[in-house]
Amino acid sequence: MSLKILVVGAGATGGYFGGQLAQASHNGLTDTEVTFLVRPKRADILKENGLRIESSEGSITLPVKAVQHTELRWEYDLVVLACKAYDLESAILSFYPAIGPNTLILPILNGLAHLDRLDAEFGVTRVLGGCCHLNGVLTPEGVIKLLSELHGITFGLRAGNAAHARAVLNQLQSAFEQTPVRVQHSETVLQGVWEKYAFLAAFAAMTCLMRSSVGDIMSTTDGKYLMLRLLAECEAAARHAGYPLRASVIEHNKKILTDKNSIMTSSMLRDLESGGRNEGEHIVNDMRQRVLASGSDATLLTLAWTHLQAREARLARERKEATKKSL
Repeated sequence: MSLKILVVGAGATGGYFGGQLAQASHNGLTDTEVTFLVRPKRADILKENGLRIESSEGSITLPVKAVQHTELRWEYDLVVLACKAYDLESAILSFYPAIGPNTLILPILNGLAHLDRLDAEFGVTRVLGGCCHLNGVLTPEGVIKLLSELHGITFGLRAGNAAHARAVLNQLQSAFEQTPVRVQHSETVLQGVWEKYAFLAAFAAMTCLMRSSVGDIMSTTDGKYLMLRLLAECEAAARHAGYPLRASVIEHNKKILTDKNSIMTSSMLRDLESGGRNEGEHIVNDMRQRVLASGSDATLLTLAWTHLQAREARLARERKEATKKSL
């Protein structure tokens, strides 16, 4: 039986993972039907140019089915939610018409706060666990460009999920196995979500606070010390939640985030420097609140969050001043 999937968002994340599934289906390798829920501007680009993905493995361009929210019906087995955290509320409103009696939702957003929101709106029976690892951008021309070999997805059941959820995830796993995506169907999915979250929160907080790459931060007198302290703050929240990071993960995180030669910057920093919206509330502040709830020190997360708030306040003030001058 065909698995009907609605991918909410065709940016770098949704476009890449949904695009790989669509390509496999187009080549007759899987029995899946992939549809993208997009805004009008993105719909026009997809209609004119197709979905385009560029990576070290080559480039693909394929026609895809894209719809807007007014066209949605109860026909999907699975909704893959791949929007930015700050677009969660508008995304919920947009895909609501697609939720039928047995529709499941697989969120692959960063962080954890979205799970509580989705559970409250749709019930835990529908909301699966998942996360992804992808280093990519959507160019102004509408091309999804991968910046590294990192392109994996992890998903699994959460306590309270519907009885048919395992069969749907088994079918999704089989579909991804026909693509270049590194797929993991995990029995302990929230452990993986927490491990990614702890890494990402420290990475984003430090690179935004210092406005620099990992290597640049490591070139300073106390950069390594501060990075390790940030990692420790995030690890405390994971322990308190019942998902202590595995020793191998802790060592991997330390290795990546203290590499003196690394030019890595977080997507949050790129958003910050471009003047766009960012996921600071959903990642840095949410992690800060979880660390404080654990009774642990959250000094550096608080400093990073204050930095992000101050930047928003400055931009708001400058916009207000510019408006006054134009009158």
